Amino acid sequence: MYRRAEGFLDTLAWVSVAVFLGAYALIASERVHRVAAALGGAGLMLAIHATDAGAAFFSEHSGIDWNVIFLLLGMMIIVGVLKQTGVFEYLAIWAAKRARGRPFRLMVLLVVITAVASALLDNVTTVLLIAPVTFLVCERLAVSPVPFLIAEAMASNIGGAATLVGDPPNIIIASRGGLTFNDFLVHMAPMVIVLMVVFVGLCRLMFGRGFHHDHERAAAVMALDEKEAISDRRLLWQSLAVLGLVMVAFVLHPVLHYEPSVVALLGAGMLVAATKVTTEDAIAEVEWPTLVFFAGLFVMVGALVETGVIEQISRAAVEATGGRLALTTMGLLGGSAVISAVVDNIPYVATMSPIVAELVEASGGEQAQVLWWSLAFGADLGGNATAVGAAANVVVLGMAARNGTPISFWQFTKYGLIVTVVTVTLVAPYLWLRYL
Repeated sequence: MYRRAEGFLDTLAWVSVAVFLGAYALIASERVHRVAAALGGAGLMLAIHATDAGAAFFSEHSGIDWNVIFLLLGMMIIVGVLKQTGVFEYLAIWAAKRARGRPFRLMVLLVVITAVASALLDNVTTVLLIAPVTFLVCERLAVSPVPFLIAEAMASNIGGAATLVGDPPNIIIASRGGLTFNDFLVHMAPMVIVLMVVFVGLCRLMFGRGFHHDHERAAAVMALDEKEAISDRRLLWQSLAVLGLVMVAFVLHPVLHYEPSVVALLGAGMLVAATKVTTEDAIAEVEWPTLVFFAGLFVMVGALVETGVIEQISRAAVEATGGRLALTTMGLLGGSAVISAVVDNIPYVATMSPIVAELVEASGGEQAQVLWWSLAFGADLGGNATAVGAAANVVVLGMAARNGTPISFWQFTKYGLIVTVVTVTLVAPYLWLRYL
């Protein structure tokens, strides 16, 4: 596949940009179902030869990221089996009782749990586990799950930035930059804690006034015994054992070197094989439209990578700073946030990381390592800006639609833009004061 790395974009690149923007406009306007828009855009990219079958379906970075697809599939199956045990009802009652039936207290509890879990697992796995709990507890308290789900998706993206395994872009950055798990803990985690405190305050401003505390429902929830919600204890222990093994394997990724998708599929297969759950029941909870949407989106973004669009945008952003480290750091942070809000941050980081590696090497010295943290913060936090900016966002929207409480593109994005602007703005002085 021809790809231009220098100079101006060619005609094919501009046509691919037009196709992507057209599909994105349809997704944002919601006049066409997002799955149809993504598949239509992917089909056009293949038709105009902006990409081909080999690059779209088999390329490591440019095409469909099968690691993401199969990670989602495996975890959806595990969550589907867990749902049959009644454990989500148990957790919903437990959380509601700890919050004493008050919606905002409940939101804070769920958001903090989501952020912490996302630092240990990947953010997509976390929202797959926390969303079913959210649906049930909101039903008990007669409140809309929409603000909870939006807040949880954003918390997963913020929390995932703290560690090497929390967000896929971090894994790519660590590999290219020779960074360790502890490097991320030392350089990323402290600021992520600050951002989470600020984010809780933003949740109060964005959602707090819309909550209504129903005293009768709260009293009814407080009178419930969460232990009665467990319907199959044997299946619960089997499921928790498998989920525990999967989580340990995720955390030990730097040691075991198993891709998260492999771990998730092995866990799903083990769970179905070792229990009485039928295959039909196991796959009943799989969000097939979400998986297909991701496939279409990956093909479109892959075409932008193949035609050199992403690389040209990245290079232009870097060259505009004139090689000055401070300006490059700030430009990289802001540019990564903007681009990651529009396209998936995985192919963006895969394309940008070699350029950052060159800049770090050219700049020399330990101080230049700040460029890696700038790229990581920008890509991870920029994913909160729009409904399709991060994998966790798309999964949450898919689950919400299936639950009968759809979240529109702009309903998510109007909050996401606020959170992204605030968090990225706070990261800028952190990078400046600590490294520059």
